[in-house]
Amino acid sequence: MQYVTTERAPKAIGPYSQAVKANGFVFVSGQLPFDPATGQIVDGSVEDQTLAVLRNIAAILEAADSSVSKVVKTTVFVTDMANFQAINKVYSEFFGDHKPARSLVEVSCLPRKEAMLEMEVIAIQ
Repeated sequence: MQYVTTERAPKAIGPYSQAVKANGFVFVSGQLPFDPATGQIVDGSVEDQTLAVLRNIAAILEAADSSVSKVVKTTVFVTDMANFQAINKVYSEFFGDHKPARSLVEVSCLPRKEAMLEMEVIAIQ
């Protein structure tokens, strides 16, 4: 098992790692829409926040010697299911023809109230 960290994505804000590599897989912790340069939640639309989350995930996967094209499963947590279509649009543009398995669930709140979504992924190396 190996812990993964990169300065190109937000630092973990608790007792966990950005990701862990184990047995040929990369497990990326839930990512909020933080701007890694400022440490603040991206101010903007749900599309802006979705893109920020996906970019952070991509940076972590690259640090783990993996990539977005190797993602096999995503889990998306949203605070308002009304944002489903907007999130889907950015998500599908980001992943392109690659279609990992996915769960998307509505939650009552996230660790930062201004965050509209959080996403975690599992990828192969």
